[in-house]
Amino acid sequence: MADRHGEDSPYFAGWKAYDLNPYDLLYNPSGIIQMGLAENQVGTDLLEEWLEKHSDIPTWKGTLTSFKQTALYQDYHGLANFRKALANFMAEVRGRRVKIDPDMIVLTAGATAGNEILTFCIADPGEALLVPTPYYPGFDRDLRWRTGVDIIPVKCYSYNNFEVTLPTLEKAYQEGLSKKQSIKAILITNPSNPLGLTISPQTLTKILDFAAEKSLHVISDEVYAGTVFSSQPFTSILEIVQSSNKYDPETVHVVYSLSKDLGLPGFRIGAIYSSNPRIITASRRMSSFSLISSQTQVLLKCLLSDSGFIAEYLATIKERLKRRHGEFKRGLKEIGIDSLEGNAGLFSWVNLRNLLVCDNWDGEMKLWRVILEEIGLNVSPGCSFHCEEPGWFRVCYGNMSEDEMNVALGRIKAFMSAGRAQEIAVLSMGKTDALAAAEGSSGVAAAACTSLGLDAGDLQPEPLAH
Repeated sequence: MADRHGEDSPYFAGWKAYDLNPYDLLYNPSGIIQMGLAENQVGTDLLEEWLEKHSDIPTWKGTLTSFKQTALYQDYHGLANFRKALANFMAEVRGRRVKIDPDMIVLTAGATAGNEILTFCIADPGEALLVPTPYYPGFDRDLRWRTGVDIIPVKCYSYNNFEVTLPTLEKAYQEGLSKKQSIKAILITNPSNPLGLTISPQTLTKILDFAAEKSLHVISDEVYAGTVFSSQPFTSILEIVQSSNKYDPETVHVVYSLSKDLGLPGFRIGAIYSSNPRIITASRRMSSFSLISSQTQVLLKCLLSDSGFIAEYLATIKERLKRRHGEFKRGLKEIGIDSLEGNAGLFSWVNLRNLLVCDNWDGEMKLWRVILEEIGLNVSPGCSFHCEEPGWFRVCYGNMSEDEMNVALGRIKAFMSAGRAQEIAVLSMGKTDALAAAEGSSGVAAAACTSLGLDAGDLQPEPLAH
């Protein structure tokens, strides 16, 4: 019953609102459009075509196994041929610039389990991990809830696109020490969720240097590695470690899954990769509680072993994501909304700070309610990602068709046009506060009051302290 789970976050509350009123073009066209779920559906048609061509696999033909072999108990290490196929896929996604030993892979039921298991292995209850902000809201659950481990945020800001720096790392480290916390590791997400940005090789090197100086482990969550759509190739932290004798490879660990790159979150395929034998041994023991079904491993072994299909799939989704990202960013720009110049992921990090009636977290939550309830879009507010600046929102576009994305853009445009943009102030503040803000010379709020037929002279409230 501990509140460390994070289930009350607006990140999850938006999902619940969507479930009660989901958008459907034919049956519920005014419903909520789900833009808070980072699913990769841009390549689903390719996977369906592959399954249609290999329809014999679910009947066990052509799998080099049998129903009986698959149905009986398996070694919790996972099927050897699947781990080999997964290792080959991980190397392919990383441009063949890293070596992945299948014997050093621990299979887990998704990256969620992988991150929790690594945290259990590296830190004891009351100890801490450094995690750069903004970070995936699920980390509050995955890293903290059952482990008893704390997260110390490494606070990053928009002036440098939220890049991690040595001063921000040092500041977070010293804050932890001042609270008498033992800090055991740095956890990064590369590419970043929610930023949709890769971490540069230079920044990765600085993180590794800092970790080496402080005797810390580094965990790199690389579940979006295959979604990088820029001309600059993705750099895994393994590439830097394996190409240098400067770092201890036993202190660097990668978490991966097929949820994002292959768009298979329901299959629950995750992996821990480490060169540390003690970490591998302990992780394998703990993975007994998060095993992957044998039939899933058999099916995906066949899929991942089709090198021609995998190469075509990865190239196609990158091209589709690049086009989708460009169209979404242009659509926002036409409305007057800015966003981070991303190069990976299934979402954009959107700046709505100029729509806040007050530049604080209360203002952000009120705006989020307007977007959810008035515009009918479930987007994720920056506070749920522990962002240090109010007004940033993660907006997903990879979990829908282009037509649905255009419907969402159309709703935003309609709301922002004419007097509706001004009404955001009143809708997110309430009548009394809006009149007070209008009296206090807030131009947007004053215009909104006029738009809605309110007269600032009707009330004489106390001035608001924004």
